[in-house]
Amino acid sequence: MNDRTINVRIAGLGGMGVLRSSLILAELAFRNGLDVKKSEVHGMAQRGGSVCSDVRFGVAVGSPMIPSGEVNYLILMEEADLPLYQMDLSADATVFTASQIPLTRLATKRALNIAMLGLLSSELDFSQDAWRDVIHDYLPPKIHAANDDAFALGRAIAQGEKQ
Repeated sequence: MNDRTINVRIAGLGGMGVLRSSLILAELAFRNGLDVKKSEVHGMAQRGGSVCSDVRFGVAVGSPMIPSGEVNYLILMEEADLPLYQMDLSADATVFTASQIPLTRLATKRALNIAMLGLLSSELDFSQDAWRDVIHDYLPPKIHAANDDAFALGRAIAQGEKQ
């Protein structure tokens, strides 16, 4: 990884796994020796309200808040929210949306957030084993298989779209 700070925003509705996804991503970057900052807004999360979390990582990160126009990766669990975050995207930002993941191919729709991390994983320089280890550490063993499959599905979709 170069000296650049990577800025990831994950957004959706309460109960969609936004906060868990950002926690997994932040821990992954931390375990790989990077400086990590994370912030979140989840006022109405328990009632299905809007939730957003920023994860920034790199050699040295000053603030947990992503400056306007500097979001490199936007993960949208709720596509209708795109207009809320469009102005924050960098010129070369990549946007991942839930519509990229066929819900019928997930063992449970609750694994959608992990499938979305699978999409993101194709863009970042972390090993699949490192991703799996952190996901397993933050989720109960009884759902590891479903989430491993969801992550693999997201990664395969992203890699197929790059070709």
